[in-house]
Amino acid sequence: MVRFLSITLVFMTLVVLPVRADQNDVKLSDLFRQLQSAPELTQAQLIERRIWDIWHTHTDPQVYKTMAVGVLSMRSGALKKALAAFDRIVAIDPNFAEGWNKRATIYYMMGRYTASVNDIQRVLYLEPRHFGALSGLVLIFDAIGKSDAALKVWKQALAIHPNMPKIRSRMLELKRQLTEPPT
Repeated sequence: MVRFLSITLVFMTLVVLPVRADQNDVKLSDLFRQLQSAPELTQAQLIERRIWDIWHTHTDPQVYKTMAVGVLSMRSGALKKALAAFDRIVAIDPNFAEGWNKRATIYYMMGRYTASVNDIQRVLYLEPRHFGALSGLVLIFDAIGKSDAALKVWKQALAIHPNMPKIRSRMLELKRQLTEPPT
């Protein structure tokens, strides 16, 4: 069943290609304005999903198919296979921010934090509003005990996406960690 779903997803990605999409899609500016003014979490989540859909889309069938393979591999825990897929994507199109972001995620999952940070820097160069990359950077700072840096990046992410779930509680926790004396 899983194999059938995987094959179906890959086939669908080959058949339904958009006219234009990636971090340069003209629809993104309006979506980010909507995201900032969304009055409730459910509306913000719908807008966020539309942004992610655009970020994941590429007009090159080879990149689009490889992205599907990489994402499926990542979700199934096949990190080396996912890394190979995302390596191919950044080689084919080094200006596709989501290829770098997905590879940064794999590096994080592998515990390769320096490589992940390097890729996140590339993502943010290509798409400074990439709240997913900023969230990944926070996870790395948390993992290496840099609460002050994590808090600063959370604030950047919230300026872009004020309705990100769980951020406010995590920010309060980080602030508390920074103000409490060590025991």
